[in-house]
Amino acid sequence: MYTVGVIGPNSSVERIIKLGKEYEKTMNFIAFPYHDFHETVNIVKENHHAVDAWFFSGQISYMVAKNTLHSGENLVYIQHTESGIYKCLLHMGFYQGEFLNKVSIDEITTSHLEQAVKQLDFAPKEIYVKTFDVNTSTKELVDFHIDLWNREKTAGALTCFQAVYLGLKEAGVPAYHISTTDMEILQALRILEEKRRTFYFKDTQIGVQIIEIEQFDKISEKAKSTYHLQYLELKLKETLLRFCEQLDGSLLEKGNGRYIIFSSRGAIERKIKDLQETIFQLSHESNTTVTVGIGYGVTVHSAEINAQLAIQLSKEKSELPIVIVQENGTIIESVGEEDEVSFSYHSNDDILLEKLKKAKISLKNYNKLCAIVKKMSWQEFTIKDLAAHLYWDESNARRILTSLSDVDLVEYTGKDAQISRGRPSKIYRLK
Repeated sequence: MYTVGVIGPNSSVERIIKLGKEYEKTMNFIAFPYHDFHETVNIVKENHHAVDAWFFSGQISYMVAKNTLHSGENLVYIQHTESGIYKCLLHMGFYQGEFLNKVSIDEITTSHLEQAVKQLDFAPKEIYVKTFDVNTSTKELVDFHIDLWNREKTAGALTCFQAVYLGLKEAGVPAYHISTTDMEILQALRILEEKRRTFYFKDTQIGVQIIEIEQFDKISEKAKSTYHLQYLELKLKETLLRFCEQLDGSLLEKGNGRYIIFSSRGAIERKIKDLQETIFQLSHESNTTVTVGIGYGVTVHSAEINAQLAIQLSKEKSELPIVIVQENGTIIESVGEEDEVSFSYHSNDDILLEKLKKAKISLKNYNKLCAIVKKMSWQEFTIKDLAAHLYWDESNARRILTSLSDVDLVEYTGKDAQISRGRPSKIYRLK
């Protein structure tokens, strides 16, 4: 059973759990209501190990949890749409007997409100907006609405927070809560269910990690005695066993500085940060580079083959200590780093493959180039851009772009006129 912690105001949490009953065979929902969204910090800190995923009634508590846990992988929030704003405007018109032209509203971003108002033929003429973030206090939002009300700038307030709504009602300000609709909750629950299936799939896949201490033969030669070498090996093995225990995996020592850990894909992906720390410790203890290749597969054999390919790619570039090869052939380099990039070395496009063959460029390098362009949202790029982000030297990047340009896969668009010294850089874009 997949355990899900539900975080939000009490009324929202109750609605979510009620609507989530259709998933009761696969998911168990636990309520974690709060009065103020800042309480999310302590809730996730104290209960993170008791749940498999967190489900949030709104984006702000999701952002708080993401900052607290330093990851958004097991977090899902309800995406608010225009419906909540329209519902509030309708309620204001009904309960106050007239359509209100002067309102105050708090929103996480103005774009959401602008999009909603743009679709109306009639909209409030005077809207006062207060945007908020994870550092905004409930009092600050309440004071914003009350101040406008007291100065007769508004005839009512719309708020995203139950605590702010209650505070305004107590102060006598006509207030309306922008709450989620059942449709929005059900849509988010469907997304959560898809994530659950993905996590289940990952946990049932085999994960193999090959960890290699580079130049271990030279370490053996430099060892003062056999005992010193054995002490070092025991130290390295102890570090690996501690990490292996976190994965609930099994460690196999292959000799000459190579170790293999068998575990599940899900466990490995959840412990990438711990793997990075383990690599740093191993590198410090052995005073040399440590490379890691991770392979996923449905069987141990297929996972191990992918891990062998991954370690080979990792050893080719010392800047990429962790490389993953997934069961579908997708390669992920610089795993866990800001410059992480994923690409495939498979393609069924015969025309593309023929062009790359003519250009003498590997599919791996072409897909890697496309992946970094997409990740960085580059419309155009230079040789220096690729060299910096893909760890290619500039002459190799220039050769690749020239060859791809010859087969009409990359287009030369001009030169960078902003460079004050040296030759202007050529600018390219993908075709």
